[in-house]
Amino acid sequence: MNISDNASYAASKYISLEVKAPARLLPFLMEQMSGASRNKVKDILTGRGVMVDRKTVTRHDYELVPGNVVLVCRHKRSTELTNRFVKIVYEDKELVVIEKGEGILSMANAAGQFCVKMVLDEYFRKRQFKCHAHVVHRLDRETSGLMIYAKRIECAQALQSDWHNIVYDRRYVAVVCGEMPQEGGTVESYLKDNKACITYSSPTDNGGKLAVTHFRRLRVGGGLTLVELKLETGRKNQIRVHMADLGFPVLGDLKYGGRGTSLGRLCLHAYRLHFYHPMTGAPMQFETPIPTPFLQLFNEQQTN
Repeated sequence: MNISDNASYAASKYISLEVKAPARLLPFLMEQMSGASRNKVKDILTGRGVMVDRKTVTRHDYELVPGNVVLVCRHKRSTELTNRFVKIVYEDKELVVIEKGEGILSMANAAGQFCVKMVLDEYFRKRQFKCHAHVVHRLDRETSGLMIYAKRIECAQALQSDWHNIVYDRRYVAVVCGEMPQEGGTVESYLKDNKACITYSSPTDNGGKLAVTHFRRLRVGGGLTLVELKLETGRKNQIRVHMADLGFPVLGDLKYGGRGTSLGRLCLHAYRLHFYHPMTGAPMQFETPIPTPFLQLFNEQQTN
C-alpha cells in the first residue's frame, strides 16, 4: 500500500493512505505507521485524527474496503483545546467544527457573557491565529452537540447565504417524556414568539415561520422514548416545541411541558452534521455517539 500526500485535501496536515485490500482500521494503521506504538495509534483514533473517505472515524474495528482513502493527521490535533464545554472535532483554515456541551451559550446575549465564541476566540488568540469565530447557526444553551463556526467572514457569508443547500443532513437525538406509539412521522407548523419570548405553534400561518421536523422512534421503555429528529428547517426551539405538540415533550424541558430529570439537563443532542465545505465543495460528515446518560435512562429501566 502506498503512502502519498493528498494535495487536494489539507496536504500539509494529513497523510493519505489508499486501501488495497479489506482490513480493520486499527491493524491497517499499525501496518502503515511502522514504528508507531499501538497506544499512539489508538490515541490518534480517539482524538479524531483519522478520516475515512473524509468522514471522521474513531472505531478501532471499522471495516475498510478497497478504494477507501484513509487520512491521518500528521500533527497534534487541534483538540488540544481543553475546555469542559467545547471540544474541537475538525479544523481547517476556513472553519471549525465543535461539539458543544450543555450549559453554554453559542454566542453572547450581552457583552462579556461566557459563550462558545468567546472560548474559540481565546483559543485562536493564544495560537496567534489571525481570525475570529463567526457564528453561522446556534444551539440552545441547554442543548449539546455539533456546530460549525467560520474562521473567515467570507466563509460565514457563504454558509449563511446558502445554509439549506450546504447542510444536507442535520440530526438530533432526544429523550422525550412518555412512550411514543408511532414509529415515526413529520410535524409541520408555524412558529412564532410571544411577548414573553415563548415560542408557540400554529397549524395555520400565524405570521411566524414554517417549521418542519421529521422524527423516528429508536427506543422506548419506562415511560420514556429515545427519538431521532431530522430538521428541514432550523427555527428557534423547533424540536422542543414540536415534541410538545405531539404530547411528548423533551425530558428536562420545563419551559415546554417536560418533567425534570436526575441528569440535570435538557435531553437533546445534535449528533449528526453533514455539509458541503462552503469553500471547496467537499462533503464533510461528522457524528458523535448518543450521550451515554441518555442510554443509561433505558438501561436502568431494564435492570429494575
